[in-house]
Amino acid sequence: MNKKSLSLIVAVVGGLLIFTAMGLYAGTEVKDIVTMDNKAYAKHKKGIVAFTHEKHQAEYAKKHPDLFKRGCGECHHDKDNKPLTELKAGDTVQNCIECHKKAGEISKEEKKKMKEAKVSKDEKKSKKLEYHAEALHYNCRGCHKAYNKKIKKMDPKPEKAPTTCKKCHPKKG
Repeated sequence: MNKKSLSLIVAVVGGLLIFTAMGLYAGTEVKDIVTMDNKAYAKHKKGIVAFTHEKHQAEYAKKHPDLFKRGCGECHHDKDNKPLTELKAGDTVQNCIECHKKAGEISKEEKKKMKEAKVSKDEKKSKKLEYHAEALHYNCRGCHKAYNKKIKKMDPKPEKAPTTCKKCHPKKG
């Protein structure tokens, strides 16, 4: 094999490696429907929520862009709860359970202990957000409540975002 052929092979293989690395770096495909079924839970008490990016991004965000200024950062945040505003479709994101490591919700006993110990509001919130389900509910319901409050001022008969269990969790069949 001569030098010219070897150089051509090295260039082709190098180019393929670069394109492969760029493809991996670009992130992952964003699924439209994300089933909130986490392996950390042995059993679910309620029906599994099917979150749809299309509904939130295309319908709500396009209909009310002034309420969705942070894009993907409306839901996705960093360890300090700051919105990931630079995030774009295709970027890799961590699953909520990576930071909110305790499956389920805070127990009634733990809530009672915090109340008796007169734990501050911020400390209670911090403790609750260690729990995966608490963090999801805080993020989703908080956004839905804020949306409902703002949309009420803009639209006399708004389509409200759900804030109760039954509206998001389908009936178990």
